[in-house]
Amino acid sequence: MDALPVAHLFDMHVDLQPAQFIATAAGLRITFITNGGRIEGPRLSGEILPGGGDWLLVGSDSVGRVDVRATIRTVDGALVHYQAGGVIKIPAGGLDRLAAGEALPFAETYVRTTPSFETADERYSWLSGVVAVGYNALSPDRIDYRVYHVL
Repeated sequence: MDALPVAHLFDMHVDLQPAQFIATAAGLRITFITNGGRIEGPRLSGEILPGGGDWLLVGSDSVGRVDVRATIRTVDGALVHYQAGGVIKIPAGGLDRLAAGEALPFAETYVRTTPSFETADERYSWLSGVVAVGYNALSPDRIDYRVYHVL
């Protein structure tokens, strides 16, 4: 085996409220609340409902630990719980650049997530058995994901 077999599942574009920065004993918490968004792909399409978010924790090692939760409403009305963990590494000064309104190019960041899905809707029950991986691009007021199904 010399390559991970994957199939494109969907792209996700999420609009974010301004980040909340909270210094804690565990590290810097950065909370991103979603205003909504959209999902487009060969296996899943719909919208991200407002109110989900990422409760990111940046440790003393400067690595961010992702804690995303959101609700997807598919184009045909099914509700799907979306949850993702993962890591974020951005270049020195990256937070300041984001705060100044600059997008961080994909080549300068390492943002990788492991999404999982839950739903009782039979049309999408297959999602509960999917192992997925995603990579992300960061902007000041949005985040874009490309998510793959590991075959």
